[in-house]
Amino acid sequence: MNIKLLIAAHKQYQIPEDSIYFPLHVGAEGKTLISGFTPDNTGDNISSKNPFYCELTGLYWAWKNLDAEYIGLCHYRRYFSASKKILKTENEKFKVVLNREQAEQLLTKADVILPKQRNYYIETIYNHYKHTMYIEPFDITGEILKEKYPEYLKEFEHLKHTTKMHAFNMFIMKKEILDRYCTWLFDILAEVEKQVDTSQYSDFHKRFFGRISERLLDVWLKTNKISYVEVPVIDMQNINWANKIKSFLIAKFTGKRYEKSF
Repeated sequence: MNIKLLIAAHKQYQIPEDSIYFPLHVGAEGKTLISGFTPDNTGDNISSKNPFYCELTGLYWAWKNLDAEYIGLCHYRRYFSASKKILKTENEKFKVVLNREQAEQLLTKADVILPKQRNYYIETIYNHYKHTMYIEPFDITGEILKEKYPEYLKEFEHLKHTTKMHAFNMFIMKKEILDRYCTWLFDILAEVEKQVDTSQYSDFHKRFFGRISERLLDVWLKTNKISYVEVPVIDMQNINWANKIKSFLIAKFTGKRYEKSF
């Protein structure tokens, strides 16, 4: 299988040695290029939109410019891993990231590889977004779906009732499926861009295009009944879960939005 799993990065960082990995410098436009990484500002690209679209500028570049049977997306500090072990050091973690053999085996079972679902338990996906971010762009997305893609409304509305989602904009999928998904996704985001004035938000909050797309992935996959398998995700840098949970609870019960990533 010809698999290209993009590693979205904005700075120099250790990368896995397996041949499926494709290091990509996202937001490369106007920046000093990262050694050993392909920049996302060549060919047909939206690299300059990285402050708003996050890793999606890399996805757009791959969609338009990369020739592969399967294309995926992960992050320089977050990878798929078939291991269930709890590891502490980055060197240990890099040894258990998903490899070619494992990916090929999984892709014989389904069309898409996704991260294990995240469960917010005490609130829905919609309410979590409402409490931690500005909900207006999200609601505008719903209106755009209603007008342009009404067949997706049922699953979009389901986000108001479910506590689970496949997060991080991470996946590996067949190129023909990626073509369909990206055609739909970037058309919607382009409409959101026309209707939302990003200047009203801080640098952190104006990155809502990437966050909305996280929620739209499940909407698209479920509406189109795309088969998938789930794989654990491993964070290369240790997460302060106490601080993360505290911020989550403060946002839910006081309405204080997030002001940084965790």
